[in-house]
Amino acid sequence: MAQRPSVNGVADVVGLIDGLGKITGRAQVVWFLVFGGLFLDAYSNAALSAGLGPMTTQMHLSSTQVSVLTATAPALAILFNPAGGWLATRFGRVPPLLLAKVFAIAGALLAAFAGDFTVVWLGRVLVGVAYGIDFAVAMALLAEYTPAKQGGRLNLWQAVWYVATTSNLALALLFFHLDAGADIWRWSVGSAAVVAVVLLIGQWAMLKESPAWLAGKGRLDDAVANLDKLYGIKAVAGRPDEATRAATEAPAPGFRQAGVLFKGAYLPRTVLSSAISLGQSMQYFAVGWYLPVISLSIFGESFEKATVGSMVFNAFGIIGGLLSAYAGRRLGLRLSSAAGFAGVFVALVVMGLTFGKVPLAVAFLLPVVFILCHAAGPGANGKSIAALSYSSDVRALGTGVTGMVGSFGSVVGLYVFPQIKDALGLAGTFLVLSVVPLLGLITCLLIKWDPTKAGISPDEAAAHDLAAAPEPAPAT
Repeated sequence: MAQRPSVNGVADVVGLIDGLGKITGRAQVVWFLVFGGLFLDAYSNAALSAGLGPMTTQMHLSSTQVSVLTATAPALAILFNPAGGWLATRFGRVPPLLLAKVFAIAGALLAAFAGDFTVVWLGRVLVGVAYGIDFAVAMALLAEYTPAKQGGRLNLWQAVWYVATTSNLALALLFFHLDAGADIWRWSVGSAAVVAVVLLIGQWAMLKESPAWLAGKGRLDDAVANLDKLYGIKAVAGRPDEATRAATEAPAPGFRQAGVLFKGAYLPRTVLSSAISLGQSMQYFAVGWYLPVISLSIFGESFEKATVGSMVFNAFGIIGGLLSAYAGRRLGLRLSSAAGFAGVFVALVVMGLTFGKVPLAVAFLLPVVFILCHAAGPGANGKSIAALSYSSDVRALGTGVTGMVGSFGSVVGLYVFPQIKDALGLAGTFLVLSVVPLLGLITCLLIKWDPTKAGISPDEAAAHDLAAAPEPAPAT
C-alpha cells in the first residue's frame, strides 16, 4: 500500500492539485457551479440593458435617472470588490459566494416588482453588492481549484459572460413575442432571481471550502478532508510548516495588509493586472455604449431587430472568449493581452478615421474585430492574471483590488466618453479612446510577469522564500 502524502501547508496542497494535471472528481461539478456565479453577474447586468428602453418609457425616466441606473452596479462594485476579497480572506471563499446570491435574489425581485425609480435603484444597489462580492471571490476560488496546467481555463469566464448576455437577450425576445408589452423589463430583470435561486441551492449543497485557504489557516485536517471530497486525493495532515505557522500567528490579512500587493515581487503583478483590468473595462463599456447605435443602423430600428443585432455582436464575444483560453495557454496571459490590445487599438483607429465613410458591411466588421480582440485577450485576462498572481493568503484581496480598478474603468467608460462624444462626435471619440488600448499594450510589453510562464506557483515560491530566509539572530 502506497504511503499517503503529508500536507504540512499551502504549498503541499497546491502541489497535490497541480500534480493531477486536470480537474477531476467532484471538483468538475463544483468548478462549473462557481462559474455559474459569473454567469449570474453578467445575466443581471444584461437584464437591465435588454429592458432599459421599455422601462424608460413605462416609468417616464429622465436621462439622468437612466444614467444612474446604468452605473449603479459597477459603481457599487468599486466598493464591494475589495470588500468581497476581505470577506473571503477572513471567513473563507464559500460564505461570501452564498451571501452574494442572497443579495442577487433580493435585488432582482425588488427591481422586478418596483413601482417607481427609487425602488428600481435600490434593487440595482443590491445587485451591485452581489456583483462586487461574487466576482472577486469566484476568481480566487477558481484559481485555487484549478491545476496550474489548466490555468488558462479561467479565461472561459469571458465566454460565459457573453453567453449570459446573449441568453438574457434571447429571453427578452421570447417575452416580446408573448406580448409582455411595457412590462417586458420586469420579466427580464426578475428572471435573474430564478437563476440566483438555482445557483444558491446548488452552491450550498455542493461547494467545499478551498483546501488552500484551509491549509493557510492551519486547518490541515479540514484541508486534507476537502482534498479527498473534491478530487479523491488521499493525504494525511502533517505538522504545520514554517509558512503555515507564520500565517496562523500573524494577524488575519485585511485592508491594512493590502499594502503588500504594492511591495516587492507583487508590485509589478498588481500594476500589470490592474492596467489590463482598467483598460479592458474602459474600452468595452465605452464602445459598448455605441454598439446599439451601430446595431440599429444595420438591423433596423425596432426592438426585435435591434435585439437580434446585439445578439449577433455578442456571438462574436462568445467566440473570442473561447479563443482566450487557447491564446492564454499558447502565448501566456501577458502576450495574449498585448495582442488583444493591439487589435483593439487598430480597430478603434480605423473606426475613427472611416466612421460614416464606409459601407455598412465594413462598419459592421470593425466592431466585430474589436469584440473578438477584446474578448480573446485583455477582456478575459484582466481577471485571470490577478487570480493566478498571488499566494492564497492575499489572493482574494488581489482579485478584489483588481476588480475595483476594473469597475472604476467601467464607470469612466460609461460616463466620460459619452461626454467626449458630445464634444467631438463618434469619429473623434473612437480616436481618443484608442489611447486606452495603446497604454494597455505598452504596459504589457514593459512588465514581463506572467503566472502561466512562471514555472512555480506563488504559494510554492512564498514557501521557498520563507525556508531560505536566514533565521533571526538570538537576542543578547
